[in-house]
Parts: sequence; structure tokens; C-alpha cells
Amino acid sequence: MVSVDVSLIVQIINFIILIFLLNFVLYKPIRNILAQRKQKIDGFQKDIDTCIESAKEKEEAFSQGIKNARAQGLKKKELFLAEAEKEEQGMIDEIHKKAQAELARVREKIVKDTETVRATLLKDVEVFAKAIGRKVLGREI
Repeated sequence: MVSVDVSLIVQIINFIILIFLLNFVLYKPIRNILAQRKQKIDGFQKDIDTCIESAKEKEEAFSQGIKNARAQGLKKKELFLAEAEKEEQGMIDEIHKKAQAELARVREKIVKDTETVRATLLKDVEVFAKAIGRKVLGREI
């Protein structure tokens, strides 16, 4: 049979003292370290969330910048095309005017040459007519 004597009370007191000592020496420092680690991890998580949010904002700003740059590029392209079209039309008009002037000059030259040839032929018509008449009739006219 088990007898309850003073050694049981000593063992209970010894157990309670051991629990307080272990709590003070071992468990509290470990709990403090775990609490500090949790605070660091929470801080890191906040930093990560902040960085992710910042990266998203920068990505959106970058995308918006690209869209704006493309829009400006298209506007400039349209302006350049319109300017080139005007310049092209100006060149075509200038070439057309030069061609019309050249055509008028050539026509005047043709008219002058035609009149010169006609005048020359009119002078020689009588000579040619006599020569043809002589050949056809076989005698002098």
C-alpha cells in the first residue's frame, strides 16, 4: 500500500518550483523569441504587400505611359502623313504647271514651224505644179 507522508508534499513543492523555474528559464525566452519572430514576419509581410502594391501602381503607370506614347506617335504620324500629302499635292501642281507651260511652248513652236513650212511650200507650189503638169501632160505648161 502507498503511504502518504512528507515526501509527497516535498515532491509536489519540488514539481511546482521546477515548473516555475522552467517557465522562467526556458519557456518565457522561447515565447519571447517566437513573439519577436512573429513581429518580424508580420513586418516583412507588410513590406511585401507594400512592394507588391507599389509594383502594381508602377506597372499601371508604365502601361498608361505606353498608351499615351502610342497615341502621341499616331497623332504625329497622322500629322506627318497630312503634311506629306500637302507637299505631294504641291509638287504635282508644280509639275502640272510646268507640263502645261511646256505643252504651250511646244504648240507655239509647232504652229510657227507649220507656218514656216506652209510659207515655204506655198512658194514652191507653183514650181511643183508646173513640174507635175509637165510630167502628166508630157509637155511644157
